[in-house]
Amino acid sequence: MRLLPALAFGMLMLPLAVYANDPNSYAQPDQVRVTHLDLDLRIDFPHKQLDGLATLKLDWKNPQAQSLVLDTRDLNIAKVEALGADGKTTPLKYALAPRDKQLGSKLTIATPRRPAQVRIVYTTSPEASGLQWLTPAQTADKKLPFMFSQSESIHARSWVPLQDSPAIRFTYDAHVSAPKEVRVVMSAINDAKHPLDGDFTFDQPHPIPSYLLAISAGDIAVKETGPRSAVYAEPSVVDKAAHEFEDTEKLIATTEQLYGPYAWGRYDILVLPPSFPYGGMENPNMTFATPTVLVGDKSLVSLVSHELAHSWSGNLVTSAAWRDIWLNEGFTTYVQGRITEAVYGKPLADEEALLSARALQKSIGAMPVNSQKLAPDPRGVGADDSLSDVAYDKGSWFLRTLELRFGRDDFDAYLKSYFHHFAFQSITTERMLDYMKPNLIEKYPGKMSMEEVKAWVYGKGIPEDAPLPDSPRFNAIDQQRNDFLAGKLAAAKLDAKGWNTQEWMYFLDRLPDVAPLDKLQQLDAAWHLTGTPNAEIGMRWYSHAIAGGDKDVWTAAAEHMTRIGRLYLTTPLYKAFAKTPEGLAYAEQVYAKARSGYHPMTQQAVEGIIAKAKSKKN
Repeated sequence: MRLLPALAFGMLMLPLAVYANDPNSYAQPDQVRVTHLDLDLRIDFPHKQLDGLATLKLDWKNPQAQSLVLDTRDLNIAKVEALGADGKTTPLKYALAPRDKQLGSKLTIATPRRPAQVRIVYTTSPEASGLQWLTPAQTADKKLPFMFSQSESIHARSWVPLQDSPAIRFTYDAHVSAPKEVRVVMSAINDAKHPLDGDFTFDQPHPIPSYLLAISAGDIAVKETGPRSAVYAEPSVVDKAAHEFEDTEKLIATTEQLYGPYAWGRYDILVLPPSFPYGGMENPNMTFATPTVLVGDKSLVSLVSHELAHSWSGNLVTSAAWRDIWLNEGFTTYVQGRITEAVYGKPLADEEALLSARALQKSIGAMPVNSQKLAPDPRGVGADDSLSDVAYDKGSWFLRTLELRFGRDDFDAYLKSYFHHFAFQSITTERMLDYMKPNLIEKYPGKMSMEEVKAWVYGKGIPEDAPLPDSPRFNAIDQQRNDFLAGKLAAAKLDAKGWNTQEWMYFLDRLPDVAPLDKLQQLDAAWHLTGTPNAEIGMRWYSHAIAGGDKDVWTAAAEHMTRIGRLYLTTPLYKAFAKTPEGLAYAEQVYAKARSGYHPMTQQAVEGIIAKAKSKKN
């Protein structure tokens, strides 16, 4: 289904200089750009690999260019050929450079005649950083194997040879062969009624960056949640997921009222196994989501609001480089708050904004100065490391400040025009500021200066006058926490029976980094936090209990760490254990058992924590 073509949004082409010199890509888009990908894949579960044929449609920018340079990581290249307009193929010479730990291997293809299309035959590695292969035993229903991708930040190159930079956008179509009974989904329009016949086709008519290329396959059932939305999940999970996400259509309609039409046709959600390393991934048409948000009370559906908001900020208007990722995540976190407020009320939106702001206030001062900036100076930081709390929380705090200064109506009109003006484009921070200056700052003089804007964007820390919402419930929790720690209020007397997830998170977040052991034990005896099925609460509770010396929680903490592969909910426990020799030894034992169920990104993160702790010990 095709709708809302890019021209309807007033799409403009960016100067070539914007696309060049991405430090996280070997591609040379000032010479040639990929504009369309035709992908043919065969899913080979026994060998944990994809057998691929990628045909790239090329737009040659330099009429004297002699080569096409692509990004790859651990791909086995079998053949490269030029594809003529008549369908005939001509072999092309190519060279695959030695593997760089961060960037993979540069693939240089000799193209002296600058063909319109190049075809590459290849297979992926079982260790591909952007794919995870699960055995039936590692799934919820234990019936079929499962596979899913995670291309952000620069992992698409591990399963497709391409120009792996957010500055380069392309349309794609795909044909995927899979075993019968397996359902395949991609970041394109998916047919909920597609027969499980092992033969799937997909079409993504809108230009997307490579990090939004996504695929998954497994024992996946479907349940509709609205006229343009559905939940995909393993059969034993799908009903629970559909109930949790039953407000999806309402969320879409709310965002459209704020910021204009939803451009992608359908908005479906795939709930992945627990090893998924992120909370959610905003793949166009098909958000990939963690099962840790399925707590039964919709208290964590802000994740859906966030991933849906990316359909405007991130997918529609994209950061041109990982240095500018706050244009995706800061804008999206702001829009998420507006959706949450409209659908679930201002108190919940204010609580979520305060949670993130207080956490950032606590952590930002310990960061290197350059890491405190929304748009940092050039630095030797990997693409994956660009996704920090600064991008999300300082970015959204800046936009909330703009809203307060300019008024909600005028700021909404500006933001709507911003999404319209830059639709289906990748832009830099500087291009965003060039648009903001005449269309917001100068249009409404006296509200905020460009100097103040630049202090937020290029300055360290948080400006002293940064506004914070007020939350009477959080204020009451602050008082109760203080009284509890001072011995004035027993743990059992905390007024916590009606606390939602966010309120428990806030209570735990603001406990001392190392709380007294007796206080922690009293808290657990009264509220039974050990063994909680709520992973957000569990991560915070176990981190505090481990730091406070409560060894009685270690077994439950290990179960949490083994069951959940989401980075944000797992790595804090490894860090807490790693602070003592005994804890570090225990963490290594847990990791040895849990490793095979972790995504490669989670494996890398945990191994880094353990290695760092060992180096300090020595």
